[in-house]
Amino acid sequence: MARSINKLSAVEVAKKSKPGTYGDGGGLYLQVAKSTAKGAQEGDVTKSWLFRFMLAGKARYMGLGDVNTRSLKDARDKAREARQKITDGIDPIEERKERKATLRADDAKRITFKQASERYIAAHKAGWKNAKHAEQWTNTLETYAWPFIGDLPVGKVETAHVHQILDPIWNTKTETASRVRGRVESVLDWATVRGFRPKEDNPARWRGHLDKALPARSKVAKVQHHEALAYADLPAFMTRLRAMDSISARALEFTILNAVRTGEAIGAMEGEIDFANKLWTIPAERMKSGRPHRVPLSERAIEILKSVPREADSPYIFPGARKGKPLSNMAMLELLRGMEGMEGLTVHGFRSTFRDWAAERSNFPREIAEAALAHVLSDKTEAAYQRGDMLEKRRRLMTAWAGYCSTAPKVRVSA
Repeated sequence: MARSINKLSAVEVAKKSKPGTYGDGGGLYLQVAKSTAKGAQEGDVTKSWLFRFMLAGKARYMGLGDVNTRSLKDARDKAREARQKITDGIDPIEERKERKATLRADDAKRITFKQASERYIAAHKAGWKNAKHAEQWTNTLETYAWPFIGDLPVGKVETAHVHQILDPIWNTKTETASRVRGRVESVLDWATVRGFRPKEDNPARWRGHLDKALPARSKVAKVQHHEALAYADLPAFMTRLRAMDSISARALEFTILNAVRTGEAIGAMEGEIDFANKLWTIPAERMKSGRPHRVPLSERAIEILKSVPREADSPYIFPGARKGKPLSNMAMLELLRGMEGMEGLTVHGFRSTFRDWAAERSNFPREIAEAALAHVLSDKTEAAYQRGDMLEKRRRLMTAWAGYCSTAPKVRVSA
């Protein structure tokens, strides 16, 4: 009596070379086909296992792998498992599809912390004030977080990993460490919402978590404010500054006269200046607020712009040591440090000098001074009503400020 199952032998499987389908019984078949692989010779064949079954009155075919990876015995085991599932009312093909889909979904969740960081930044940078903010995020995480957890699956990041990042810098670079912690927390929150992390407490959370293990920022290092010159001492300082003959001195004087930030001043380009209307328009991408800022220029500011020697083929008004580049962002600070009695002052501090002068020595409203500093109003109601930039009012303010800066000092000073 012919066998109804296990009809083939391992030797027969090895010898079969004629294309066709050879039954082993129980729905298992050896399938021999001409090889279509690149470089295949005449007579070369491929051999694979096929399981055929009936379900709901329809024939279905399920591949079980090739003979090089699955032996005759293994193929029979797989066929037997499939028959058992069919008996239990389970479609083995659909079950396998679901299993593969689950594996793909699980694999998709295995992104690293670095990948999660990059996706977070990409998702949020459009809403940030400027491109520099995204760059700062990347640089901070690349320097302090990625060396420890960059290659770690984001779903595996735990409190111990966060301490690896923060402990070495918390007491020495407290401000930086605080930013790092906040950014790691944001990335992990994003990963949780996107399904890459289990829904549990964020290991980088400060309140009620890390605050129990690390000292508060205020306990470690006092907040460092930008050192500012008292406005009463400004005329004497400006006299000394005007006596200096250097690009850095002119850039610093221009910065003070317009109450702008270092980057805004040294990045000034020819195309931003409207000499006819005495107006400097700083584009949004160079502003901290992410909005363009119009600066009314005083007569002295115009003089500076016209007197500074230009570098050929460079758009920058204040050229730096490197060809085609603007003045270094440290140049004005180094100049300050080299001036006797000015130790500890910062370029940014002159914005505070201007603000104090405007509040105490002028009658201009607060909002005019704030607009001159390109500050975004925190009061949403006030900001909603103030839709313009009050340019002409600010022009009068900056003219008065330039006049004060040029006031003869009470005490004669030497350059």
